[in-house]
Amino acid sequence: MTRFLHSADWQIGKPYLSVRDDSKRFKLQQERLLALGRIRDVARDEAAEFVLVAGDLFDSPAPQAAAVLEVLEAIGAMGVPVLVIPGNHDHGAPGTVWHRDDFQRYWNQMAPNLQVLLQREPIELEQAVILPCPLLRNQDSSDPTLWLRSFDWSSLPTGKPRIVLAHGGVHGFGGKDYEADDEAQAGSNNLIDLVALPSQELDYVALGDWHNLKQVNGQAWYSGTPEPDRFDQGEANQRGQVLVVDLERGSQPEVRPVSTGRFQWHNLSVRLGGDADLDRFDRQVKELTADRVGRDLLRLEVGGSLSLAGHRRYQELLGDLEQRLLRVRIKGECQRAPEAAELEELTGRSDDPLIARVAQQLQQELSCQTNPDSEDASRIRTALCELFRFTTNR
Repeated sequence: MTRFLHSADWQIGKPYLSVRDDSKRFKLQQERLLALGRIRDVARDEAAEFVLVAGDLFDSPAPQAAAVLEVLEAIGAMGVPVLVIPGNHDHGAPGTVWHRDDFQRYWNQMAPNLQVLLQREPIELEQAVILPCPLLRNQDSSDPTLWLRSFDWSSLPTGKPRIVLAHGGVHGFGGKDYEADDEAQAGSNNLIDLVALPSQELDYVALGDWHNLKQVNGQAWYSGTPEPDRFDQGEANQRGQVLVVDLERGSQPEVRPVSTGRFQWHNLSVRLGGDADLDRFDRQVKELTADRVGRDLLRLEVGGSLSLAGHRRYQELLGDLEQRLLRVRIKGECQRAPEAAELEELTGRSDDPLIARVAQQLQQELSCQTNPDSEDASRIRTALCELFRFTTNR
C-alpha cells in the first residue's frame, strides 16, 4: 500500500483579468501560491510518500521569473518527491518554462525533490510506477495516453501500483463554464479515451484539466484545482481540494478529498419586486459570505423591478458588496419602475415647478410607450430615477 497526493491545475500566474481592482486581483493570484503551503501541510499530516501534479502547474508556458522562484521554493518545502507533467497551459515545447535558464538554474538548488516528466516513458519510484502523459504542445489532436496502448506491460515490476498521470478532457464528459456562460464542449484536442486503456494493467489514473472534483470511473479521478478559480459549474461541484490516495497493485484505489481552498465563489439568483425582496437579498448574501471581507466572489443573476427608492437602496447594497467582496459579477438587470406615490411626489412639487413640469413630461412619454421593456422606456425610467435622486438628495 502506498499513499500519495493527487493535485492539478495550480495555474500559478493566472491573471484574473475580469477583476478590475488591482489589489483584489493580486490577492487572488497570491492565494494560489499560498495554497501550495496548504498542500505541503496535507502531505505532512497524511504522511504522503509523493505528490503528483497532473498538468498546468503554471497558467502560461512563460510565467514571470519571480513566480517560478516562488513555486520552486514552495515545492522544495514539501519534503517529498513532487512529480509534474506539463498541461495545455504550461506545455513542454522547446522555449517554455521547463527549458528556460532561470528554471534550470534554480531547480536543483531550491527544489531537488521536483521531477518534471517531459518524456512518455515509465518512471519507477520506490513505492509505485508513474506513467506520464505530458502535453508537449498547447493543442494536440492525438490522445496523450496513446503510447500506453502498445506498451509492454510485462516490463514493469509486478508488485508496484501503476499510475497514469495525464492532462486533458475525456470522452463523454463536458461541463458548463459559468465564467463564459456557454457549454464547454469536449473538443478534439488533448482528449483522452479511458476505455482504450487496459484497466487490468492500471491501478489509478490521475487527471488534470477539469477544475472541479470528479470521479470518472473506478480508477480515474480529476482532483480539481487546490484553490477555486471560477463560479459553480452546476450541482454537486466540489472545488478547492487535493486528493489523498491509498493504492496497492490490483486493488481499487481509496480516494479521499482534503480541503485546501480559502476563497469562495458563489452563484445567487434573485428576482426583486419590493423592499421585502431587498431584505431577503441582503440576508442571502450575508448567509453565503458569513460577512467575510475580501474572501468571496459573487455571480449574481438578477431580474424584476423596484420602485425608485427601492432601486436606490439596491444600488447602495451593490456598492457595499463591491467593497466587501473580491468581485461581484451581475447578469441580468433590475428595472426601475416608479410607483404612483413617487410620480405624484415629483409631478406635484408646487415649490419646484420646473422639476414638476419635467416629471410630468417624462410620465406622459412613459405612458405612451407600447413596449415597457423597450430602450426608450428604459431611458425614461432612468431619467425619472435620476430626477427622483436629485430631489431627495438636495
